[in-house]
Amino acid sequence: MELNINNITKTYGKNKALDNFDAELSSGIYALLGPNGSGKSTLMNIITDNLKADSGNITYNGEDTLKMGVKFREKLGFMPQYPGMYSNFSVERFMWYMAALKGIEKSTAQTQITEILQAVELDDIPRKKIGSLSGGMKQRLALAQAVLGNPKILILDEPTAGLDPKQRIAIRNYISKIAFNKIVIIATHVVADIEFIAKEIIILKKGNIVDIKPSTELIKKINGKVWNVFTEEDNVQTIQEKYRVINISKNEEGIELRILSENKPDERDVLSVTPNLEDYYLYVFGNEQKQIFN
Repeated sequence: MELNINNITKTYGKNKALDNFDAELSSGIYALLGPNGSGKSTLMNIITDNLKADSGNITYNGEDTLKMGVKFREKLGFMPQYPGMYSNFSVERFMWYMAALKGIEKSTAQTQITEILQAVELDDIPRKKIGSLSGGMKQRLALAQAVLGNPKILILDEPTAGLDPKQRIAIRNYISKIAFNKIVIIATHVVADIEFIAKEIIILKKGNIVDIKPSTELIKKINGKVWNVFTEEDNVQTIQEKYRVINISKNEEGIELRILSENKPDERDVLSVTPNLEDYYLYVFGNEQKQIFN
């Protein structure tokens, strides 16, 4: 099973959202990482045929997806970041409605709806109206409808947004469990949710691919560039002005700062530490993140 994305370009006015995006995907989980405006949602909407590319094409097992039409869309499960759902529908009615739209036989739908609602922890509220659900519940229902029908390609935009830590872990484990015979594409800002489950990480920056590699390979690129600095509280601001500080914590012994630096910081108490994927993300996008908050 292969999904080939071939030189996809999309422009909005003078802004190039995607610039010759090119990737070959097979079974497994792929994570799209990048700040707002990097092209993640544009890419997902083009794959699902909700948006037309300016140039390039997408093939599934060698066949153009636009020419496949409905045949390709039947293989898709899509969870948009802001899904539209009928507020007066109950959880169960909405799932049956989506099953009908997907053309799933009643007996198959019954089994799948029961199993999926249990997996996303909504099986105890099947008759609750969508309008009365919390944000986290709606998020889990959006995932449930995407999984319905056992799609071969599952595209998830911020699937764990609004979930508490326990729910995030449950959803992450569920996605991992069903991903063995699917192509799963996850766009997220929660780096920890995909660091250990993604087959490859696709780093996007202003519509361009920075890298496509497993997380372990990306992390290797910043070995020797992450440091813990232990200091007094009145010295924190000075260190922040000199280095890229990615975390600050306080304990009984004082202040501990996690720093990204090409060279060993010129401070009294410094320790080289093992980097993680979040460190790499901030290494690549640190300047963009600063601009957002300035």
